[in-house]
Amino acid sequence: MRISKSRPVVVGVVAAFLLVIFLQMFLMARANSPNYDEAFHIYAGYLQWKHGYVTLNPPLITRLITLPLLGMNLPEPPIPRLPYEPLGFEAGKQLVFQNDAEKILFRARMADSVFTLLLAILVFAAAREMFGLGAGFLALGLIAFDPNLMGHSAVATLDSGNAFFMFAAVYAFYRYVKSPNVWRLIGTSLLVGLALTAKHSAILLLPTMFLLAVLEVVWPKKLAPDVPAIPIARHARRLTIALGIIGAVSIIMLWASYGFRYAQADAVPFMPPMGAQIQRVPSALNTRVLTEIDKRHLLPAPYTYAFAYILYQATMFTSYVWGVVRHHAVWFYFPVSMLIKSSLTFLILLAIGAWAVVARRLRLSREVLYMVIPAAVFLASSMTGGMNIGIRHILPVYVFLTIPIAGAAWALAERNRPWLLAAVVLLVFQAVSVLHAFPAYVSYSNEAFGGPANTYKYLSDSSAEFGQQLKSVKRYLDARGVKDCWFAYFNEVPVGMASYGIHCTPLYTGEVPTQDTPPAIDGPVLISGTALSGFETGVGPLNPYHKFQSIKPTAVIDYGVFVYDGHFDIPLAGALSLDAKARALLRQRDAAGALALAQQAKALAPDSAAVNQVLGQMLDANGQVDQATQYYQKALAIAMSVQPELQAARITALERRISAGKPEPRGGRGLME
Repeated sequence: MRISKSRPVVVGVVAAFLLVIFLQMFLMARANSPNYDEAFHIYAGYLQWKHGYVTLNPPLITRLITLPLLGMNLPEPPIPRLPYEPLGFEAGKQLVFQNDAEKILFRARMADSVFTLLLAILVFAAAREMFGLGAGFLALGLIAFDPNLMGHSAVATLDSGNAFFMFAAVYAFYRYVKSPNVWRLIGTSLLVGLALTAKHSAILLLPTMFLLAVLEVVWPKKLAPDVPAIPIARHARRLTIALGIIGAVSIIMLWASYGFRYAQADAVPFMPPMGAQIQRVPSALNTRVLTEIDKRHLLPAPYTYAFAYILYQATMFTSYVWGVVRHHAVWFYFPVSMLIKSSLTFLILLAIGAWAVVARRLRLSREVLYMVIPAAVFLASSMTGGMNIGIRHILPVYVFLTIPIAGAAWALAERNRPWLLAAVVLLVFQAVSVLHAFPAYVSYSNEAFGGPANTYKYLSDSSAEFGQQLKSVKRYLDARGVKDCWFAYFNEVPVGMASYGIHCTPLYTGEVPTQDTPPAIDGPVLISGTALSGFETGVGPLNPYHKFQSIKPTAVIDYGVFVYDGHFDIPLAGALSLDAKARALLRQRDAAGALALAQQAKALAPDSAAVNQVLGQMLDANGQVDQATQYYQKALAIAMSVQPELQAARITALERRISAGKPEPRGGRGLME
C-alpha cells in the first residue's frame, strides 16, 4: 500500500492530529475543576522555585509545569509543620484558591500539555522509523484519541510528563544501539537523567536497558538479521561501557536536580525521621538497600526518603476492581483495568498485533522488542508494586504498545487493502467512542463494559473519577435553582466545593470526617463516585452510602457525581461523623464530651464494628475499662463476621486491646485505630 511521502502532506497530517490533541487539552483545561493531586503538585513546584525545597517527587516535572506561575508573584501560605504528604495538600489548596485559581490552573495545565504534544511527535517519529510512514500516521491517530493519555494530559500532575520522558529515553537508546555514535549516547544519557528527575518509577529504565542490552548480545541475528554481525565480545564491551556512561550521567543529573546537596538546609523536616521511615518499608530487602543508600549518601536524602515513603504508602491503599474492595493490592488490577478502560480499537489491534507476530506476518524484530519489553517490565512492576489507585500509573505501557500494534496493522495493510480500510474504520470508531466521554475522559470505559456511565461499577479513584466535576456541578445546581443540598465530595480536602461557589452541606467521607452529618437527610443529595463505591470505607455494610447504589439517580454529572432526590436515612454516616467529632474532643482532652458523642453514635449504628470500637476507646479514656472491654468484644465479633478482610487492621487492634485487658498508652496505635 503506497501513501504519499510528500513533505507537505506528512507535515499537514501530523499538524492536523496535533491540533486535535491540543484542542482536546485546551478545552479540558477550561472545563474541569482540579483533580485530587493538582494543587499538591503546583505547590511542590512553586516551593522548589521559591525556596529550593523538594518534597515528595523528584523536581523536574513540577518545576516545568509551574514555570509559567513565576511572573504572578503569588502570595504564599506559611509552610505548615505537617507530616510529609499532607503538607502539600493543605498548603497547595491555600496557594491555588487564595489567589487567581483559574489562571494558576490554566497556566500549569497548558505547561503540562506540552509533554503530550512532544510525546505525540515522538511516537510518530518512532513508528515511522521502525515500521514505515503509514504506521506513524496510525500510531499518531491512536495517541490523539487515547482516552487514558488524554484523560491525564493538561492536568498539573506527573503522569503525561513521566510517559514522555520514559518513552523518549527508550527510543533514544534504540537509536543508539541501531547506529552507535557519541552524540546518540550523550542524548540517551541526558534523557535517562531527565526521566530520573521526573518520577521515581523511571528507575525502571536502568534494568530495562540492561535487559535489552543482554538480548542484543545473545540474540543479535534475530534482532537485526540484515545487519553485519559484530563479534560478541566487542558488542558486549561497547554496550557495557554505554550502560555505564548512561548510569553515571543520569545519577549525576539526579544529584544536580537536588542542587548537589545531600540534605536541604532549612527545609521542612522529615516526619517521621529518615531511619524510621525506611524501617516502615515492608520488604526487608528494600529496607536494607535504602538504609545502605542513605548511610553512604549515594543519593540525595529527599529522593531516598520519598522512595521509602512511596514503598510504605503502597501498603496502605485498598484496591477496588470488579466492584470489589480489598484491603490490599491485587496483581490483576492493572490487566483488568486495561481491559475495561482501553478502547475496543486498542484491544482489537493489540490482539491483531499478537496474532501477526505468532503467524509471522510481523517479525519479532529489534523494533518490536524495544517497545514490548519496556511495556512488559513497567506493567509487571506495577502489578506487583502495591498501588492500585489508577490506570494513570501505567500510561507508559500504552505509549510503548501503540507503536508495535500500529506497525502490525500497517504491515497487514501493505499486503492487503481491506486491512487498511479496517484500520481506518477502527481509528474512526475510537475517535467517536472517546469523544463521547469528553470532557470526563478519566471516566472512560469501553462499550463492552457499558461506557463511561458504568465505569464506577468496576473501578474507582482516578480510574473512574478524580473529583474534577465541580464546574459542571455548579452549572447543574444553578440551572435548577438549588440552594440547599448535601454533598459527599471526594475532593473536599484538597479542593473544596466552596472554592467553586457550591454551598451544599458536606457529608461524611473518609476524607472529611468531622462534618455534622445527620442520620436522615432530604435531597438533593450529591455523592462522588469514589464515595459511592466504598473505595475508602469498604463495601456493603461498611459503606455509609451503600443503599444509594440500588437507587436510580436523578442525574449523573460528568459520569462521576450522582444526584438523588427524596428522603434518605443514613445512620452509619451520621454515626461515623459523631465518632470523628468524639475523637477530636478527646484530642482536646474533653473525655466526657467525647464519650457522650460516642454513645449517640452507638445508638445510630449499633451493628458497626467501627462505632463499637470508638465507644470502647472513649470508655477507656474515661477510666471505664471493664465496660470498654465489652464493646471491644462486640466490635471484634462484628468485624470478624462482616467483611473481615477489609477490617484486618481493626481486628488486630481489638485483639491486642482485649488481650492486654487495659488501654494502651495515650497515642498508641490502638487508641485511634
